[in-house]
Amino acid sequence: MSIVTLAPEPLWQNFSDLNAVPRPSKKEERVIRFIQEFAQKLGLEHSTDATGNVLVKKPASPGREKQSPVALQSHLDMVCQKNTGTDFDFDRQGIRMRLEGDWVLAEGTTLGADNGIGVAAIMAILAAKDLVHPPLEALFTIDEETGMTGARGLAGGLMQAKVMLNLDTEDDCELTIGCAGGLDVQASCSYEEAEVSEEHDFVEVSLKGLTGGHSGMDIHKGRANANKLMNRFLYAATLKFGLRIASIDGGGLRNAIPRESTAVVALARKRLPEFQAYVAEESEHYAREYHVTDPECKLSCAVTPVRPKVMDREFQTKLLCTVYTVNNGIYRMSPDVPGLVQTSNNLARLCVRDGQFSLACLTRGSVDSEKMDLATALRCPLEMMGAEVTFAGGYPGWTPRPEAGIVRLMSDIYRELFGTEPKVTACHAGLECGILGANYPDMEMISFGPNIHGAHSPDEKVQVSSVQKFWKLLTTTLARL
Repeated sequence: MSIVTLAPEPLWQNFSDLNAVPRPSKKEERVIRFIQEFAQKLGLEHSTDATGNVLVKKPASPGREKQSPVALQSHLDMVCQKNTGTDFDFDRQGIRMRLEGDWVLAEGTTLGADNGIGVAAIMAILAAKDLVHPPLEALFTIDEETGMTGARGLAGGLMQAKVMLNLDTEDDCELTIGCAGGLDVQASCSYEEAEVSEEHDFVEVSLKGLTGGHSGMDIHKGRANANKLMNRFLYAATLKFGLRIASIDGGGLRNAIPRESTAVVALARKRLPEFQAYVAEESEHYAREYHVTDPECKLSCAVTPVRPKVMDREFQTKLLCTVYTVNNGIYRMSPDVPGLVQTSNNLARLCVRDGQFSLACLTRGSVDSEKMDLATALRCPLEMMGAEVTFAGGYPGWTPRPEAGIVRLMSDIYRELFGTEPKVTACHAGLECGILGANYPDMEMISFGPNIHGAHSPDEKVQVSSVQKFWKLLTTTLARL
């Protein structure tokens, strides 16, 4: 069965067309043109602001012309992650999709269902001639995944809507009414390098197969962080074998839990067999510890012919000790909302080579003061090792308003359609509502969407039956607003 023949067909056709367009964060030029051309073909009024956000307006269906406009909002960019060994260029290729039972997924890469399903749903509504709805303002923002610069750059006064439906939630039983804010914590410095004698062999140590995932929505699941786990190994192995570290390269995107890390180390040749046995032993330890959350976790090593310089001993000690102390994972649970992570950190990226050290974290928090407290806790050990630390890209959280009319309305509709109570909640992800609300403080907002598993990882998949449920909730809500 082809993906484009799934119900509702207009949504899946739009998703297929969208996924044929490369759309990495900060490289949205092609997908912006795609949306502009889509609106133009429909004869709809549209505009693009200086940041790159596209606003498309559709008149109301007959009889609804006097109602206030309703905003529909999703972001155009996607997280670009692929499995090791997958030959794929996100800058030039469209996503390769396949259907597996009730799920759509990609071939070794992220799928882009986050937030492509939301974009495709809005496109289907804009093109539909048989739906009942008030006047619509469809907002397609850019660069949500790497800084929310689209939402940041959106000026006030462009939209007249008093209600916004954000289509960027990943659990179809949830109505999200609040989210965490975020802050990028970045550290860097230079260090001295040294040579090692010819009596040393160089070995590449690889940590692969971790589950990874969304650094907000999955941070509470106890999954291994490749940067922390590699540092744990290097610290212990240095004490045991006197390793000299040449390079470490782990993680990638700030909002994805790191899945892989590679280090090149030097050790005395005579101890190589013992080291290889130690790597295998530690790999078994990690496999047992993480057999539930990261069942494919594997540590391995191989002798390499390259002979790079290594970091000097003093810096190596500072580095390993500092990364060990850098907080990763949950910092505090919410005392107000049961089960909600209030503050967390993701040690997203660690790169050490050629005399240069860099580290990047994404710190999230629903309470700004506590978020800054955690950022300061990260800053202190990094500065003590001699790194320069900067805070950047901060964005506010979205304060819940459970009494809002849209929350009551959609809760009632959900019960009527599906016979169960929706989970009205806040999430630990970063949604654009917090930023958009700063310029539109009187606008009521709510976020919902279909079941998307493994977002921000090559395991990302979206459930077909859940998309159908989401579509029914969305179209019914528009008819009732």
